Amino acid sequence: MALSSDQKVLSPRESGTFIVRVAQDVSIDMEGIKKCASEIFENVRSGKLSARNFTQSTLHPKSTDPKAVDWIFLVDTLNFSFWSGDEDRDVPKWTVQFKGNSYTGYFALCAAVNRAIEEEGLDLTDPKVYGSLTVDDILRIFRSETSTPIPMPEDRVINLQEASRILQEKYQGSFVNCIHLAQKSAQQLLNTLVSDFSSYRDQAVLDSVTVSIHKRAQILIGDIWACHEGQGLGEFDDIDSLTMFADYRIPQVLLHYGAMKYSKELMDDLLKDKLLENGERREVEIRGGSIHAVELISIDVRERLVKVGLPPNMINSILIDHFLWDYRREHAAEMEMYPYHKTRCIYY
Repeated sequence: MALSSDQKVLSPRESGTFIVRVAQDVSIDMEGIKKCASEIFENVRSGKLSARNFTQSTLHPKSTDPKAVDWIFLVDTLNFSFWSGDEDRDVPKWTVQFKGNSYTGYFALCAAVNRAIEEEGLDLTDPKVYGSLTVDDILRIFRSETSTPIPMPEDRVINLQEASRILQEKYQGSFVNCIHLAQKSAQQLLNTLVSDFSSYRDQAVLDSVTVSIHKRAQILIGDIWACHEGQGLGEFDDIDSLTMFADYRIPQVLLHYGAMKYSKELMDDLLKDKLLENGERREVEIRGGSIHAVELISIDVRERLVKVGLPPNMINSILIDHFLWDYRREHAAEMEMYPYHKTRCIYY
């Protein structure tokens, strides 16, 4: 959605607060917030939940890899819309096989990128390379083990072409230079992303107010921070200013804990697999509700940490997002009773 330069855009945190205040089909339940916060608190105190979780995946680059930042930028430029089928639950998932393992969703994306780099010798971290890819190239690189190809290949080409052009024209061909210019400010880097790269400009209008979600832009910054464990290129003085990364899976876990609730009408439509358009009221309410719920969980966990003499900065919305996303994967069968909203778009 194109917005005029004089329109004020609420930040993701401000947007979450506003959206919940005017929401008609999504609400927050404080008992559920406390229940979720209690479990996250125990995971933080035990050391199970920390910024190190990112590097524990063998598919992710290490901070010592000189191309780690550009790998993360590439992946998060393509990090959207992996669910399969519209109304048919029997449609097989897009699945990538790499080194004897099969992956779906986001990890299938990571696996396919690594497969192309290692098996084809294709330097996909180079904007000159990925800016020249065609739809056929995308379908080959991200080929599936099932009959379901990667969704939205044309849009992925458009995203890559834009990213390649901007990086080469303004940032000497590397996202590392965007980080240097941000001078350790996550908010400055976020502003650069959404200003220069339209595919990261994840905004909507609700009740005549322009709200921002900025899922992929924030997850990109969060991934760089986590990969480098808050040091070097991952050092941001204001990292806690980022919110969670509002997608279609985290709300399932928030429903599970009772932290977020849907109206009967919305729940009925989701159970029927009714697609929601990007930017329509109910879709914005779900994503904004997720942001606000995680902010409230973060406040609660920080208060618990202080009470036991631990520093409150052991937790932030990024780590809570990691916990909820991992929880959904670890309890996939249990989460099936909570429908997730389906929206085809480039923003998540």
